Amino acid sequence: MRVRNFESSKLKVNDKNGNPIEIAAVVVWEVVDTAEAVFQVDDYEDFVSIQSEAALRNLATQYAYDNHEDDEIALRSDPQKISEALKTEVQERLQKAGVYVIESRISHLAYAAEIASAMLRRQQAMAIIAARQKVVEGAVGMVEMALTQLSEREIVELDTERKAAMVSNLLVVLCSDESATPVVNAGSLY
Repeated sequence: MRVRNFESSKLKVNDKNGNPIEIAAVVVWEVVDTAEAVFQVDDYEDFVSIQSEAALRNLATQYAYDNHEDDEIALRSDPQKISEALKTEVQERLQKAGVYVIESRISHLAYAAEIASAMLRRQQAMAIIAARQKVVEGAVGMVEMALTQLSEREIVELDTERKAAMVSNLLVVLCSDESATPVVNAGSLY
């Protein structure tokens, strides 16, 4: 009736999106009903290992490796929720053997080797896109603020064409990866 650990081997399974991943888990458990452990299953230790790995495989297919939408639970980004879901699933499977699951958690999680480099590039691309979105949001806000302040303070009155040129120039400067090189216009636009 002592507390025991079971560490699964690294399993190769497909996540919810069909991406091959490697996953392993640690399950901390104890026998709470010795009669059930002895009489309900042939070998309760073997039963724990087989059912824990089956639960882990099933869990991995229900969640994506990484969340691509903010409200989606994912294996990598929500370890606490995933651990709870794994514990519940393992406990349901081991209940009939008189075993209580104290804790379960993912001990290894990675994309399978054959797609790891492609998924890394995808993660990098998503990070670049997210950063660019923030830059554009900030630039549009700054352009709007500039136009509003110019109008409110009556510094200069811009017609539609000049506003468009100013917006274009400001967005290029604010969104550019390189430092802007200013050009001084010595004449009129017309």
